Amino acid sequence: MRRLTTLFPSEFLKEHAEELGVVERDRKLQIPAFVWAFVFGFAAGESRTLAGFRRSYNSTADETISPGGFYHRLTPSLAEYFCDLVEHSLDEVAVPDTVDADIDRFRT
Repeated sequence: MRRLTTLFPSEFLKEHAEELGVVERDRKLQIPAFVWAFVFGFAAGESRTLAGFRRSYNSTADETISPGGFYHRLTPSLAEYFCDLVEHSLDEVAVPDTVDADIDRFRT
């Protein structure tokens, strides 16, 4: 967990979300909680439904989001944001001399 929070500090997550237009206004959605809910509560959890993702987010964020407000945020720019985070993590943890074809296939 510490490695992930070092790789993706809250400020980086917020700033990058703003750059891509994921967050139009800084209101209820807390991007760091959203990312961690996705990584730990949805992508790695047993219940991989959007409702489960929303419940995971609501349990970790300071303010809850209604189903409509939550689903409204699932946009192409959010998908691009998550792709960028994966790309960033691969760039940061991959050692150039040890990267093989499997990592390159995963990257694409």
